[in-house]
Amino acid sequence: MKMSININEIHRVVIKVGSSTLTGKAGANLDPKAIDDLVDVVANIKSRNKEVIVVSSGAIAAGLAPLGLTARPLDLTSQQAAASVGQGLLMAKYTQSFNRFKITTSQILITLEDITKKSHVANIKGVLNSLLELGVVPVINENDTVGTEEIKYGDNDGLAARVTKLVDADLLVLITDIDGLYDANPSTPGAKQIHLVSDISKINTASLGGAGSAGVGSGGMITKIEAAKVVTTSGIGMLLTKISDLSAALDGKQVGTYFLPNS
Repeated sequence: MKMSININEIHRVVIKVGSSTLTGKAGANLDPKAIDDLVDVVANIKSRNKEVIVVSSGAIAAGLAPLGLTARPLDLTSQQAAASVGQGLLMAKYTQSFNRFKITTSQILITLEDITKKSHVANIKGVLNSLLELGVVPVINENDTVGTEEIKYGDNDGLAARVTKLVDADLLVLITDIDGLYDANPSTPGAKQIHLVSDISKINTASLGGAGSAGVGSGGMITKIEAAKVVTTSGIGMLLTKISDLSAALDGKQVGTYFLPNS
């Protein structure tokens, strides 16, 4: 059983990035540098003849400033309005950034129904495989604009885990605004980073923190642990790290947190 990541043994990787990472110091606005940093890593992976799918949050965050909002709204319809404005802005940033490497990208919007209904799943899998064969980097997001509470997945960590299983990827990467999993809330004095997780059941989720520090995301460390359960039980490893450490982690360095796949 591999105790670290070997990029040479990975053919297909799913990378999920959250709103708090994409907004960074920009607060409620998208941070172009954060997107460029992610695209730089994706382009590097692609240059090694690997296939990459990006699952990206950020549509609601991107739509806040144009609507004159300074914080993520609490009601569903206002969130949907922000997502409607922000989705195009988010994809424009990705397209512009990927163009630096002459990499074509595409947008795929998914609801919970799409990823769980048998008739929808086969179509999504076929489209994703076709795009990857064509050298495209698909950018997936939950379809917040039309999703109701009943058909929303709720966070892109879970969506990314489902997509990873669906396309038989070799690795799921969850990018966060902290550098990995800790044995307590990272802000707690004496909290220690956990670099390797072989048994998820031993993690005390009650001690973990909530949503990202920027206040524009819907996930948190608990949703990331749940995502790890989904992929590792299917024999797929998961890496939890911040964007600046991703390249080093993929080169086998001891940064971030690696969840071992079940044998």
